[in-house]
Amino acid sequence: MARSPLMNVMIQSVRKVGRALARDFGEIENLQVSMKGPGNFVSAADRKAEKTLFEELSRVRPGWGFIMEERGVVEGSDAQHRWIVDPLDGTTNFLHGIPQFAISLALERAGVIIATVIYNPVTDELFSAERGSGAFLNDRRLRVAARRELADAVIGTGHPHIGSDGHVDHVRRLRHVLAGTAGIRSTGAAALDLAYVAAGRFDGFWQAGLEIWDVAGGLLLVREAGGYVSDFEGKDKMIERRQIVAGNEEIQRKLVGLIEAAG
Repeated sequence: MARSPLMNVMIQSVRKVGRALARDFGEIENLQVSMKGPGNFVSAADRKAEKTLFEELSRVRPGWGFIMEERGVVEGSDAQHRWIVDPLDGTTNFLHGIPQFAISLALERAGVIIATVIYNPVTDELFSAERGSGAFLNDRRLRVAARRELADAVIGTGHPHIGSDGHVDHVRRLRHVLAGTAGIRSTGAAALDLAYVAAGRFDGFWQAGLEIWDVAGGLLLVREAGGYVSDFEGKDKMIERRQIVAGNEEIQRKLVGLIEAAG
């Protein structure tokens, strides 16, 4: 499959980081781990992955800015372009030896996400999309699932830990969605969950409390696979409100309705 120069740069960068993460994953017991907050751990592998991505992308596209999970915002001389980086989505899975984690890299141009790569180095699954060019898993074109009824749908979500903001609201919504669907799955890696919606593995996904690096890449993947994405009110304010609902047109609309009914 022919890829653009931009996509080649992104893929080469995440594969380089992926090789290092896969090695660290095999030596999980030797990682130096620090605590950033309840339920949110940062490993030496996480920091090393972010540093590598920063250095690689700065070298090939000097002057472009960054927003990164650990470093935060890094202003560039080119105000039109900004990399959005989650070097290790699913850190808790990684630290527990669960092979469900990914590198998520997206590019924003003038405030619009135009390209993304989400890569799980353990499974060697690389999800990619460029605006207007479709979504892919490795070299296979992706489409969202075709199911139209929530009763037939498997829905992904992420669970906030007890005591965190939004925990009570999430449990209330969870009851509504669980009662109206074929099942709920929680993998612990939001970027991969959205990639799974794009691939038709999940029929839909919802979650609150997500940061821009958690969802930027997945938003484009779902849309380029023919899916729909909104906030909990059905509007296009996913980043501002830190909430997302995704699926095909029917499932996404009905999932929004379930969430609204939960209050």
